[in-house]
Amino acid sequence: MKISNETKIGALTAICITILILGYSFLRGDEIFDGANRFYTVYANVSGLTVSKPILVNGYQIGRVSKMTLQKNGSTTVELSVDRQYKVPKNTIAKLGSAGLLAGKAIIFEYGNSNISAEDKDTLNAQTEVSLMDNLQPIQTKAENLVNKLDSSLAAVNKILNPNFQKNVDRSFMSIANSLQTLEGTTKKIDALVSTQTTHINAILANTETVTSNLKASSVNLNGITGNFEKVSNDIAASNLKQTLDNTNKAVSDLQSIISKMNSTNGTLGSLVNDKQVYDNLKEATGNLNALFIDLKAHPGRYVSFSVFGGKKKD
Repeated sequence: MKISNETKIGALTAICITILILGYSFLRGDEIFDGANRFYTVYANVSGLTVSKPILVNGYQIGRVSKMTLQKNGSTTVELSVDRQYKVPKNTIAKLGSAGLLAGKAIIFEYGNSNISAEDKDTLNAQTEVSLMDNLQPIQTKAENLVNKLDSSLAAVNKILNPNFQKNVDRSFMSIANSLQTLEGTTKKIDALVSTQTTHINAILANTETVTSNLKASSVNLNGITGNFEKVSNDIAASNLKQTLDNTNKAVSDLQSIISKMNSTNGTLGSLVNDKQVYDNLKEATGNLNALFIDLKAHPGRYVSFSVFGGKKKD
């Protein structure tokens, strides 16, 4: 029986499509034939892990990653497909680590010592292995900081090598040299001044010493004066100062009372001082009395008569 070319092409196309679908399913992690157990584990970070990555036991592949699902809390649930011929202890740890320097990430099983095997759809304990890049991260950070500092140092060196900066440095050193020279000249002048004024300085120091001695001698007199003040203070404290102050206050109070009475018109003296009519009456009476005395002196006979024989009074 002769098969036509069209049939051959159709059959080859169907085979290719089937192989393509099976290969795509394999790459997605789907089991083509139902001959594997599915285990689950949860990782906080699955950086570098993808579907179809191998599951290794001491470097030997027993399965692969079949599915990855992101959870609401940010963790990732990973489905592990393992051939049923391999018994996995229930306390096995599924460690996310590196399969090699260039192989990328893989799931590495560390078998536990349990005699009970994990069953299909069980959840295994998860653990993340520190990768080489994670170990090199602190070194990388330090290297970057070192490069930044080196760059800053090179920039500073380039600034120093700048001709303008060199000119400024030379000018600064020249200014410092001139300042030191001026300071040296000033120091010499001060030395010469001190040398010529040594006698005066010695005299000033001697006078200072004399003044200090006088102050020391005067301190005795000051102590005596202080003692006298203390004695006077004690005498004042021992005297009946309170009674004296009370008597003074009483005298002042009496004086104020007299002045108050003088200012009022109730008394004679107050009326005399404050009432003008009383003053005028007193003045008029004094004038009349004065006139009476004058008339009595001029005509005594009008008021007093002396008769040896009892004669009558003449008008």
